[in-house]
Amino acid sequence: MEHSEFMTLKNGRQRKMAGASLPPENMRDVDRDEASSEPDVEDEAEGLIRGSDSEDRRHKVRPGIRGELANVSLLLFLYVLQGIPLGLAGSIPLILQSKSVSYKDQAFFSFVFWPFSLKLLWAPLVDALYFSRFGRRKSWLVPTQYLLGLFMLYLSFTVDSLLQSEGGPQVVTLTAVFFMLAFLAATQDIAVDGWALTMLSRENVGYASTCNSVGQTAGYFLGNVLFLALESANFCNKYLRAEPKDTGIVTLSDFLLFWGGVFLISTTLVAIIKRENEPGKGKRRVHEETQGVTETYKLLFSIIKMPTVFTFCILLLTAKIGFSAADAVTGLKLVEAGVPKEQLALLAVPMVPLQILLPVIISKYTAGPRPLDVFYKAFPFRLLIGLEYAFLVWWTPSVKQEGGFPVYYYAIVLLSYALHQVALYSMYVACMAFHAKVSDPLIGGTYMTLLNTVTNLGGNWPSTVALWMVDPLTSKECEGAVGQSCGSPEEAGLCVKEGGACVTTLDGYYVESVVCVVIGLAWWLWLGKRMRQLQEQSPAAWRCRANQ
Repeated sequence: MEHSEFMTLKNGRQRKMAGASLPPENMRDVDRDEASSEPDVEDEAEGLIRGSDSEDRRHKVRPGIRGELANVSLLLFLYVLQGIPLGLAGSIPLILQSKSVSYKDQAFFSFVFWPFSLKLLWAPLVDALYFSRFGRRKSWLVPTQYLLGLFMLYLSFTVDSLLQSEGGPQVVTLTAVFFMLAFLAATQDIAVDGWALTMLSRENVGYASTCNSVGQTAGYFLGNVLFLALESANFCNKYLRAEPKDTGIVTLSDFLLFWGGVFLISTTLVAIIKRENEPGKGKRRVHEETQGVTETYKLLFSIIKMPTVFTFCILLLTAKIGFSAADAVTGLKLVEAGVPKEQLALLAVPMVPLQILLPVIISKYTAGPRPLDVFYKAFPFRLLIGLEYAFLVWWTPSVKQEGGFPVYYYAIVLLSYALHQVALYSMYVACMAFHAKVSDPLIGGTYMTLLNTVTNLGGNWPSTVALWMVDPLTSKECEGAVGQSCGSPEEAGLCVKEGGACVTTLDGYYVESVVCVVIGLAWWLWLGKRMRQLQEQSPAAWRCRANQ
């Protein structure tokens, strides 16, 4: 799903960030990239349930969840574990921003959020390669979760030195470690999604997507919103302590140590106690079929080669350029302007009911034959909200008071974010509805996953570029030291050494905001119409010839 990086909600589904967000775009997009896997579960489950209707009638099997509460609880727990490293990764950019790292460093760290958008590349390997005696899904689940726990334990002993080294945070090392965490979490997601199909009976397999959505969101909340709040000395002193202290209740190293231990202990218990394909006490399990790795990659390639799909993929990869500055940079700019990162994180909490209701409401308008009309109509409003975000960042320093920011400021930020979510979800739900409409039913899972992967990737790369370009587009001059400039970090150091100070004369964020909106409007006027015209293509134009 989509992820806005404005505040903590991602990926993620994305959805989901270089700020924090509960899964819509980069990581949820939480935001989530769950969009890449959930349709597979639901589509396959729906077909399997339909195929078993006659058998249900013959045997009079009544669907029920009581007998499988243990399996549902295990699935939910596994998805919660998956969300923890994603939430922690989403909190790091805000911590880095409070330490005044460059936006090029932020751009480099943003690659951490790419694995969930690219997991389709190695998903066929996870499906096809395994030790049958140990279990098809446990062959991947157990080692990936052990590695996640070990990486967290390693980070718990080194993260303080990585963030507080003399030359500034060691962004390259942090990126490498958190990239591995995200990669392992994405691999665990593939394994758990597949296991859900056989862990639950046919009558209850639809609960898998609910466990995915609720579990990953809860894990992201724990690893991001809750962590940032408990790590903040100001928040803890104000709301949780009788006597003020200089640090929060927990530190990042404490949090990593705790969850690293949880990963190792829970994984050991799953490896020893839980068996795959257990006898189901009268419940009929879903039968899995294995498709060869080569055949899967050939199928993906044959889908991409289709003219309509290729055109649609190009449009998906370019559609979000206009939103990249607003989505990727705004939250970091607010932190730079003095807004506490934990307050931005907590503002995501009131958004949860809205994020639950929006897909339900919007789906009523995307259920027809032309779902992309909603995408097209919401597009310019989301562009305008990007300009409003830029105004909000410009206005923020003038509102700041000695004790922080007034309540009305946070109310305006919350309203801005709510409007942004309406536009974002309108586009996301419309896009997902069109994916479901055009996907070849014979290969619906692979087809849908491919389109969702391209959609998520179309949000990742513009965000990384937007972060990378902030510093080059920013102009600074040295005040108080004659003959000095601030064109590079070395020159800025000389300016300060000579008694001067570097003052920003033009913030690259504002330049980016305007350029992105102009690019977005151009896309909307020309390519947006091309996207709408794809709805007029016949179903045969979307059918994979390899399946005919």
